[in-house]
Amino acid sequence: MTDTWLIVGLGNPGTEYSNNRHNVGQMVLDELARRIGAGFKVHKARAHVLEGRLGIGGPRVVLAKPMSYMNVSGGPVSALAKFYDIDPEHVVAVHDEIDIPFNTVKLKIGGGEGGHNGLRDISKALATKDYLRVRVGVGRPPGRMDTADFVLKDFAAAEKKELPFLLDDAADAVETVVRDGLPAAQQKYHTAVQ
Repeated sequence: MTDTWLIVGLGNPGTEYSNNRHNVGQMVLDELARRIGAGFKVHKARAHVLEGRLGIGGPRVVLAKPMSYMNVSGGPVSALAKFYDIDPEHVVAVHDEIDIPFNTVKLKIGGGEGGHNGLRDISKALATKDYLRVRVGVGRPPGRMDTADFVLKDFAAAEKKELPFLLDDAADAVETVVRDGLPAAQQKYHTAVQ
């Protein structure tokens, strides 16, 4: 096995979805790509990928944005993990999370999927839940709005002003978990005053 990390930004393909809350994982990967200074290329595993290092001499990473819809993210993730010979413990899924407030980033390994069909599909395809998750808070739907309708909407005007900071924090969290490990990353992001 390699010491390379597979960092997957979850979302839906197509410009009509690109600014949805559900695509915040892919937005975080765009920020990481900007930091690496390279662009994504099409990979045969039905994903856009970028191979590089996080910082000078930093860990080797494969950033991946599946070209499949969110609910069937598992196939591309599993195919990329096999292609690059990456263990599930070195897979990081970056995704939207309605159970934490907007502007908050939380990290964990394993556990339930909280009704997130993208994560459920990845767990099934990898045959384990023991991969890392960088959970980017998008908040709960207002009133009785359906969850699916909420995550498939763009961020509200007030949120859009804060979004660059959230994406920056989430990208930092990815870098920290890959470079320093989960406990150090949790210490930094779970105790930070939001």
